[in-house]
Amino acid sequence: MPDRDLLKEAQDSQPNFARLLQIRVISATLDEVVAEMPVTDALSNRNGVLHGGAIMGVADNMGGTATILNLPEDMSTTTIESKTNFLRPVHIGDVVRLVSVFLHRGRKTMIVQTTILRPDGKAAAITTQTQMVMEWKPNGG
Repeated sequence: MPDRDLLKEAQDSQPNFARLLQIRVISATLDEVVAEMPVTDALSNRNGVLHGGAIMGVADNMGGTATILNLPEDMSTTTIESKTNFLRPVHIGDVVRLVSVFLHRGRKTMIVQTTILRPDGKAAAITTQTQMVMEWKPNGG
């Protein structure tokens, strides 16, 4: 099998949702995916910091990206469980770093932990999710 350019694969496989959030994958291996996301006013909550739903959304996208890189071409994934611990606020104008690593890689499920880091290096949130591995036929085929 030819060498895969995992960074290009991770960047090219981003869905429209990731583009809306302005997620930029900056490194990708089979063991770890790292990305950055600007914290814009559109992603703020009523307290003027990054919305928890945005944190969960970006973490979900990252877990899916990490899992996809570890699957055969005819397989896909979907999240079946997700838990987020919110630790610190993230301010508008910051750029968060997202680091996704595996806690488990199985044939039917994979567990990915994504840490959302503030510019000061402190964890703002940690999301652990279970990804189900499944056969995928585009357009219901």
